[in-house]
Amino acid sequence: MGETLILDADQTAAKLPFLRLVAALQREFATGCQTPARHHHTIASKGEPDGTLLLMPAWSNADDDEHFLGVKLVTIMPGNTRRMVPAVVSTYILYSAITGEQLAVMDGNTLTGRRTVATSALAAKYLSREDASELVIAGAGRVGSLIAEAHSSVRAIRRIKVWDINPDHASRLATSLCDRGFSAESTVDLRTAVESADIVSAATLATAPIIRGAWLKPGTHVDLIGAFTPEMREADDDVMRRASIYIDTSVAFEEAGELITPMTNGVITRESILGDLSDLSRRNEFARRNSDQITCFKSVGSGLADLAAAKLVLHPT
Repeated sequence: MGETLILDADQTAAKLPFLRLVAALQREFATGCQTPARHHHTIASKGEPDGTLLLMPAWSNADDDEHFLGVKLVTIMPGNTRRMVPAVVSTYILYSAITGEQLAVMDGNTLTGRRTVATSALAAKYLSREDASELVIAGAGRVGSLIAEAHSSVRAIRRIKVWDINPDHASRLATSLCDRGFSAESTVDLRTAVESADIVSAATLATAPIIRGAWLKPGTHVDLIGAFTPEMREADDDVMRRASIYIDTSVAFEEAGELITPMTNGVITRESILGDLSDLSRRNEFARRNSDQITCFKSVGSGLADLAAAKLVLHPT
């Protein structure tokens, strides 16, 4: 068996340029793979808040030309907050699904962040206006810092406004984007920013809506990344009522408060969701009906996207 490829965060990022990653995701969503339910385990330690071990497996279909098996291992340790170290650490291990040989071990946080925003960019390729140029980023954290580069791989983004619940964080991200060659500025007025945006991308931990449907101009594309539990929401009922909605996978029906709450309240129905990213990727066609249509993409993450990214790390061409 060959030597295992081991990559740290920077090396993992270097293997996942967004143009190639978006294309790799399109291929994987079009063909599909085996993605059993993710596993959650509680880790109890005396004097510590409970930790969590999360396992996300995925493997190639039986008739695929190449056969891979990948597992993402995630530890979530809330007690790390007082220790001033990251609470979430993840590792991705890629194997041969034929021999069981360990092929690569890579930084899971980096892989997750980049595949998350690349998934959104792939959806935006199909759903946002082709002339979309003004981007609003809501949430200036690790994932938010990657949004501009990802969306710029599919649209000619010319202006960026950054909002965060902490204005200093928004200012720092806007400065960083300018240093990377983007035209970006921070704002404390999310409403005004959204009202002029072509694409609104949110990556926050909001538990109450921060984006209002009444703010959206005709033709806006809304990209919802951050809310990943039934109790979390970034967009209000009016967004969901006005928009043509797509999701990454059917798991969103179980995990996304963006869907669960308005469906429970009768604002939308399951039939209001027009398709998922596999549908869009198989057709590989622009899905927007007209320039005034408001579209919304809700993602919760998937083992399929992890596997697509890990395969690209191993075979970058």
